[in-house]
Amino acid sequence: MSAVDAHHHVWDLSVRDQEWISGPELAPLRRDFTMRHLAPEARAAGVARTVLVQTVTVPEETPEFLALADVNDLIAGVVGWTDLTRPDVADELARLRALPGGRHLKGIRHQVQGEPDPEWLLRPDVRRGLAAVADAGLVYDLVVLPHQLPACVRAAAALPGLTFVLDHLGKPPIASGALEPWATGLRALAALPNTVAKLSGLITEADPASWTVEDLRPYADLALEAFGPDRLMYGSDWPVSTLGAAYGDTLDLTRRLTDPHDHAQILETTATRVYGL
Repeated sequence: MSAVDAHHHVWDLSVRDQEWISGPELAPLRRDFTMRHLAPEARAAGVARTVLVQTVTVPEETPEFLALADVNDLIAGVVGWTDLTRPDVADELARLRALPGGRHLKGIRHQVQGEPDPEWLLRPDVRRGLAAVADAGLVYDLVVLPHQLPACVRAAAALPGLTFVLDHLGKPPIASGALEPWATGLRALAALPNTVAKLSGLITEADPASWTVEDLRPYADLALEAFGPDRLMYGSDWPVSTLGAAYGDTLDLTRRLTDPHDHAQILETTATRVYGL
């Protein structure tokens, strides 16, 4: 069975710095990670298509990613960035889709996890931008922390026509072993039909140097219970995941955390449907 990697990144530090890569823990990421590095590993793991996700909030990155997808047959979709608060956001989304590779634009993401306002998603200007994303037929990826999940729930409830994709299960506190308040927030979000989630980024929410499958299992089990396999998808979170695992190991981990009967949904069907790949 071929698989879809619904969440990975690339960067070239000679083109643009990644200012978030700082401190000794992230030092191994401070080099170039490109499709030339990823493609052989993805193919070897049985990954036939990927979704390339934005990393920095600058307008130049998304056109670059779309152009890359236009010439790389492994990339089936791009989740880009644009300023949701700009008054002409609908026009900007249309402009992006008219660029070379624009047909690969499948969603938009903003680093909400870095916003000091826990209710940033509920701001009127942001809500207007999210509505424009829905009108454009795109999805919205949520990269948030557990304390921001209540705002995600309210935003998704207010915009039933927009599909919200929760990256990294909302970054549960795996390293501490705690479940709450993350679990309550996740269940509330999953109760809404226009939400899905990614089994991604869990290794780096645990201890990347010493994680075990059993460390991650309670969080994956809760997500499976809440969303079901038809609303869960696999993502490698490469190259951030290389802090704790090789590329192929992320796919193997997802298989070990889930029932074989659900693998087709989680590893391929959900991402294909949600992102329109």
